Amino acid sequence: MSRYAMLLAPSANRVYADQASRMSQAELAAFGPVLSTALDDIGVTVLGGVEYLTFAAELSERDVAYLSNLSSAYALFERVDDGLLRPLALTPLARYDSDLITIPKYAGKTNEQFTKLVLNLTLLGSAFAPRMLDGNLTVFDPLCGRGTTLNQALMYGYDGIGVEIDGKDVEAYKLFLQTWLKRKRLKHTADLIPVRRQGRRAARRLEVTLAPSKDDHKAGAVQKIIVLNADTTGLDGLIKGNVADLIVTDLPYGVAHGSYDDDGGGITRRPLDLLERAVPEWLKLLRPGGAVGISWNTKVAKRELAEDILVANGLKLIEFQPLAHRVDQGIERDVLVARKYS
Repeated sequence: MSRYAMLLAPSANRVYADQASRMSQAELAAFGPVLSTALDDIGVTVLGGVEYLTFAAELSERDVAYLSNLSSAYALFERVDDGLLRPLALTPLARYDSDLITIPKYAGKTNEQFTKLVLNLTLLGSAFAPRMLDGNLTVFDPLCGRGTTLNQALMYGYDGIGVEIDGKDVEAYKLFLQTWLKRKRLKHTADLIPVRRQGRRAARRLEVTLAPSKDDHKAGAVQKIIVLNADTTGLDGLIKGNVADLIVTDLPYGVAHGSYDDDGGGITRRPLDLLERAVPEWLKLLRPGGAVGISWNTKVAKRELAEDILVANGLKLIEFQPLAHRVDQGIERDVLVARKYS
C-alpha cells in the first residue's frame, strides 16, 4: 500500500489546535466507508519536526476528493523512498471564498473547523454519504445562531435551513450575508418576512437565494437558505416535513440559545431539557436515512443521557473514535451522531 502524510491546517484557536491531530484521526477513519480503499495505520508522525496525520491506502482521484474535505486538511503528500514527500493536489468543496466562514467574529461563535468536522461526521453517518461531492443536500441547524453551520453548507454547495430564537442574531446574519454577497458581486435575493400560523403572526422567515456565478443564477442553479426566527420546540406549521438530509447543531452551553419553558417561565438553556423537547420536532423534518449530529458541553450534560434521548426517539447511534475535547475551563465538548432509518 502507498503511504500518505497530511499536513493539518493551523487553527486560530490554540486549545483546539492542540487537539486537532487526535480528532482528525477519528474524522479520517470516519471517511472509510465512502472510499474505494481501506485506510490502515492511521496515526500521527513527526517528519522534519512537524506533525503529520499519516496513513496507508491506495487512493483514487475520487478518494482524494473526499479526503480534501477533512476539516483540518491543509496539504496531502504521498511518502516515497528516501523519506521524500510528493505533493498531491487537494480539491475541497469550496463553492465560495473562505471568508464566508472566517469573517464573522462574535461571542459564542463555534470554531469553524469544528463546525466542519461535525457536518462531515453527520454526513458520513447518514445514508447520503456517497453524495458528499455531488451536492443537492439540505442541512438543518435548529439552533443556528448567526449561521456558521449554514455558511459551511453553502461552501459545500448544499441548501440550508436554520431556526434561531434570538431575532437579533437572525438580523445580524441577514446583514452579514447580504453585505458579503454584495461585496462579492454575487446575484442574490434576501427577504425577511412575517410568517402566520392559524391567522396569527408566529415567526419571521429569512429567505436567501444565491449562486456562485451569474450564469448559474440565470440557469436556475441556485442555493437557498431559510432561517426562521422562532422557538425550535414549536415548528409545527412553520416548516414542512421531510425537507432535510442532515441535522447539525450545537446545544446551548449555558451562555447562548435556548427555548421557552412549557410553563411560560421564560427561556431555558438546560441542554438536555431542550434536546428532549426538540428532537421529536426536528425529526419530523429529517428524511429517512438522514442523520443528526450534535455537540454539547459534557460538564453540564452527561453523554449517556444525551444518547438515551436520541435512542428513545428511534435513532441509531453511529460509533466514531472518541471526539471529546476541552474548549476552555468550563467546557468539555463532545459529539454524538445518530441515524434515522424510517
